[in-house]
Amino acid sequence: MQTFTLSEEFITLGQLIKMLGLIATGGEIKFYLIEHGIRVNGELENRRGRKLYAKDVVEIEGETPIEITA
Repeated sequence: MQTFTLSEEFITLGQLIKMLGLIATGGEIKFYLIEHGIRVNGELENRRGRKLYAKDVVEIEGETPIEITA
């Protein structure tokens, strides 16, 4: 499992995916979410603005799960 350390209180799902280099621009996130199965704490998620906090686990189809840390 990978870890991602927060520099603020939270990060949005869209920001995380962009920071991981899975998309080049923020405009691509809507289509990325439609095409890929993404789970946050085991629940299917399709909102780019979903706030992620410490201890959340993000699973992106085809990628290693990511644990958010503070």
